[in-house]
Formats: sequence, C-alpha cells, structure tokens
Amino acid sequence: MKIAILGGTGEQGPGLALRWAMAGEEVIIGSRSREKAETVASELNAELGESLIRGLENPQAAQAAEIVVMTVPYTAHLSTLGTIKSQVQGKIFVDVSVPLDPENPRRMKMPTAGSATEEAQAFFGPETKVVAAFQNVSAHLLRELHHPIDCDVLLCGNDAEAKKTVSGLVAKIGLQAHDVGPAESARVVEGLTSLLIRLNIRHKSKSAGIRITGLPR
Repeated sequence: MKIAILGGTGEQGPGLALRWAMAGEEVIIGSRSREKAETVASELNAELGESLIRGLENPQAAQAAEIVVMTVPYTAHLSTLGTIKSQVQGKIFVDVSVPLDPENPRRMKMPTAGSATEEAQAFFGPETKVVAAFQNVSAHLLRELHHPIDCDVLLCGNDAEAKKTVSGLVAKIGLQAHDVGPAESARVVEGLTSLLIRLNIRHKSKSAGIRITGLPR
C-alpha cells in the first residue's frame, strides 16, 4: 500500500514513516519543499539501512499515494488541505492534526467546524474518507523503533470501511486501534492531546498516552 505522509519532515511524520516502511509499506514523505522531503527521506533510509522511503512535494506525494496521512501543525492545516484537494478525492485521508492554541499548547482552539477532522471532511467533501488517528501518540515514542509503545490509537470518522483500513495500518506498527465513532468524536479525541501535554509538562515526560482497558485485545 502506498502511504503519503504530508508534513513528514516534522515531529510525528518520520516515526510513522519508519515504522510503516519497516512493516513493508511503500512510504512517501511529503513537504512544501521537495528538497527538504528528499533530504529527510534520505536520512530515514540511512537509519533503515535500505532505500524504502522517497520524498516529494505535498501535492505530488498525495497524488502518488493510496492513503494520505497529514501530520502538519494545525496552523498549516487549511492551507495544506487547499494544495491537495483534487489529489485526495476518492481516497482515505488520515488527519493527525490537533487544533492547539498556538499561544498555549495546553489549551485547545477548536475551529468552527468542531474539530480539525470535521474541518477536513467539510473541506474535501464526501468523496474523501477522512479518519482521525494518532493524535494521542507520542512522537518521541514513535521514533524509538525498537521499543513498544504503551498507547492505544483512537479512530473516528464517518466511513466504517475506511476506519477498518486505517485500523489495519495501526496494527502494522504494533498498536491497538479503537473505533470511537463518527467524525464529531474527534472533538474529544483531539482535545485529549492538550491534557497529555499538561501531564508531560507536569511530570517532565515526553510519552504520556491513552490506554483503553476492559475490552478484548
């Protein structure tokens, strides 16, 4: 499966790229700058010891992929959506963005749509299947490739089959996914991120996460 990670040169993108590449998926790093994308892809390939990841500008990466994952900061959310609208029609779009207050990341600043996920779905229209995922997974842990991640992934979106597909990709990197409902559930899922940031600051940690208990695994 071809996976494009837009904003793949940032915090969460490289960890996801490495883990999916190690699991046998074809990964494309996307960035506003093709040169930057190619540089990061080269660095990640050096870490892997083989050339499994390539870099392209965001629109070209989205066009080439079957599934598009966006990990850009929320301040670049709408502007990035605008550059790839035609390229994601008919595809699964995984939104990892969280609308944190740029002046205080311990607070949320939700868009009028209700959440970043709902904003993306409204912007793209019904032909694009938007799924929220990975908002509560530590970027620091994603980069520690040889250590298990003590965190579950909460999925939400309006298309059941798209969520099943994304759940499979979550399993590929050794994590458990839980379908927590339609796109509007992202208001809660995204909001949890600010609480985890508060816990990390309080405990001088980088790895606070969410674990769902009491369900079959």
